[in-house]
Amino acid sequence: MSSGKHYAKGSPKPVLPDDGQLRLFSMRFCPYAHRAHLVLKAKKVPHHTVYINLSEKPEWLVDVSPLLKVPALQLSAEKGQPSLIESLIIAEYLDEKYPQNPLLPKDPLKKAQEKILLERFSGVSSAFYKIFLQSSGLDDFSLALDIFEQELAKRGTPFFGGDKPGYVDYMIWPWLERLPLVEFALKDYKFDAKRFAKIAKLIELLKADDVVKSFYVTPEQHIEFWKSRRAGNANYDLLA
Repeated sequence: MSSGKHYAKGSPKPVLPDDGQLRLFSMRFCPYAHRAHLVLKAKKVPHHTVYINLSEKPEWLVDVSPLLKVPALQLSAEKGQPSLIESLIIAEYLDEKYPQNPLLPKDPLKKAQEKILLERFSGVSSAFYKIFLQSSGLDDFSLALDIFEQELAKRGTPFFGGDKPGYVDYMIWPWLERLPLVEFALKDYKFDAKRFAKIAKLIELLKADDVVKSFYVTPEQHIEFWKSRRAGNANYDLLA
């Protein structure tokens, strides 16, 4: 359940059904919140979504997200019940809590190796924002993405998760979906599908995945949102 509209400063707190479902506090264009949506979809966990205007946050957000961050996952409507923040913490909690369609390996060593690999993706995500906000960082971006190209080639499988998408695939997808923003920010740049042949194939496979399709935003929509953000008037309700 979601209205698609983003709650802002002065907005009344939404009244949600007391039906025991999880409540995800999100922002439609946030790649970190995107991760949580993908895991909930992959697990087929019923939940409510409350979208937050991150420029003018509603006063009551602190009740569910003390650091005023999204994603935040409220586990229960009962007063005093804990909420979870940070996308990877939420993803791992959901994977353990809901055993259907496991995303992380059960073997402790293999699980640790997947999490270490994902830590290295911070080089991609941090360079991504440098490119968009400062028009710099392209070399760092490409070198960081090389790590994932080489790892996927080493595994010899279509997905990092093997024959189907797994934890790493869904956790990096939000940035792969936003690759057209790099081309938008750097007019002379074109994603090198030869250098990153495995990643290019992974992108096409994930675009066809039902979980990814359920929360997909087109390149044109991403660019339109970021244009509005750059102009200082982020159009959070672009898709509402």
